[in-house]
Parts: sequence; C-alpha cells; structure tokens
Amino acid sequence: MLTWREVPDLTPGEGEVLIRVHTAGVNRADLLQAAGKYPPPPGASDILGLEVSGTIAAVGPGVSGWTVGEQVCALLAGGGYAEYVAVPAGQVMPIPAGVSLAHAAGLPEVACTVWSNLVMTAHLSAGELLLIHGGASGIGTHAIQVARQLGARVAVTAGSAEKLRLCADLGAEIAINYRDEDFVERVRAVGGADVILDIIGAKYLDRNVDALGYDGRLVIIGMQGGVKAELNIGKLLNKRGAIIATALRARPVSGPAGKSEIVDAVVADVWPMVADGRVRPIIGAEFGIQDAAEAHEVLASGGVSGKVLLRVAD
Repeated sequence: MLTWREVPDLTPGEGEVLIRVHTAGVNRADLLQAAGKYPPPPGASDILGLEVSGTIAAVGPGVSGWTVGEQVCALLAGGGYAEYVAVPAGQVMPIPAGVSLAHAAGLPEVACTVWSNLVMTAHLSAGELLLIHGGASGIGTHAIQVARQLGARVAVTAGSAEKLRLCADLGAEIAINYRDEDFVERVRAVGGADVILDIIGAKYLDRNVDALGYDGRLVIIGMQGGVKAELNIGKLLNKRGAIIATALRARPVSGPAGKSEIVDAVVADVWPMVADGRVRPIIGAEFGIQDAAEAHEVLASGGVSGKVLLRVAD
C-alpha cells in the first residue's frame, strides 16, 4: 500500500542540493521496491522515486554551480515521491530548453540509462542495427530517438499496433509485434543485431543470442522475464558476441562510470538533441502524487506508452 504522509524535513548534506519537487517520474524499479523486491542501495532514502524535476530550495556545504531558485531535474537513488529530496550535486541537471518543468521529470532516468548503455557501454555506431525490446516504453521511446541521431538503424518489439506505430513515427524502421511475430527471424533477415537493449532478461536470453549478428553486444538492463536461464556458450562464441548486464541505481556517485560522469555526458551530448527538438520526452500518463498506486497499476498493465509522471506540486 502506498500512503502520502508527513515525514521529517530534510537538510542538504555535504555536496548535496535540496530540491522542492514539482513532478516525479515513475519507473518499474519503483514497482519492484513497493512489492518488497528491490531495496534501495545502502544510505539511500527508502521513499520511492528515482527522478524528479523541481526548484532548488537550498544548497549544502561544498556545492558550487547551483543556486537557490534554479529549475532543475535530477537522477536519484530514491526519495523522489516527496515534496523535497536531497540529491548529490553531480546528479542534478538543468532543464533542456523547450521542455516544461513537469515533463522534465521524465528525462533523467531514461536519458542516463540509454546513453550509459548504448554509447558508454555498447559503443553503438552509425550504420549499426539496434534492437530494442519494449520499444514503446519510456526507455524504448527515448532510445529510438537517440539511436537515430547517432546514425544507427533501429528495430523494436512491442505488443500492439498502436505502440508499433508510435515507434515507427519516432524512427524505428523495423517494428515487430512480439505477440504474433518472431523477432529473431525478422532481425536475422537483415543480418542480425549489432546491439540489443533488453529489459526482459532470462526469458529472451537464448533468442537474443540467436538474434545477434557477428561481434554483437547484448546489453541486459531489466529482468521482467526472470533472472535465470541457460546460456549456449557455443552460439555466443561463434558470433564473437558479448553479454553485458548493467544497473544504474547502484552505481557510485562519482568515479569512472559513476552517476556524475553519466549525468555530465547526458547534459553535454543529449540535452542539445532535446533542446532543438530532435529528441523529445514521450509522456503517456500523469497523476497526482496521491494517486501513486493507480499510476503503478497503469505502468504495470503495459497499457501506456512513454513515461508515467506524478504531480507533486500544484
């Protein structure tokens, strides 16, 4: 059960910024945490919420570059479903030009997930084929747009004609209905995928390896289809393939591949794409914070495309 209740006031610590939250993004990690299956990292707030937009209310000791009153968005380890959240300054981002304060809450998690995995980890290049499972999800809709801006070709899977049309409108050239089509056959017909961005996990492991092209990279970022599966190493060897599993929430704040490094890269490379309209946030539904349980149900149902947001401030 999700309840909206009073909690003690927050004070930003060393290197932290206090944000008065306007809007929070909803992610599947929130659903897992609410079900008791995904505890926050040590030291993180046990309040749900991995991304917000809002206004800086205070800055802690040792913080430079941010001032009270600035409108920002931020990547969190937790604490976003609240009126105020304290976050390391390195995880705070300006709001891209042309994006509303409310809709900016739908950008930090998807932008950091997509850029860190497709570019910093899989090194997706122009001309390569990217297969995205869950193409109409928040991550999927963002990944399609970014990949196209990198010059990659995009294939997606989704579960309805409406979702497939959205993916095609965003730039996917191959749109596969996983309910009645075999994504392995469709992708292998064009030479196999160079990179696969997978939110399913165990259920798709063997088929993903089948769908890889030579020197292909399978990047697993979710476990919606389970956590255990048998791997045919021979097939992987024959394709010189790589399987990489990553998580964003538990990364350190700073250091190589830390959240601050990812945030800096997103602001430098992705925000200009957003500012000039080449990449836009896709918002599927918005709820008041008191209706967080309903928002979770909508996301869990799979009936929404793009991001689900919670309005915290009026």
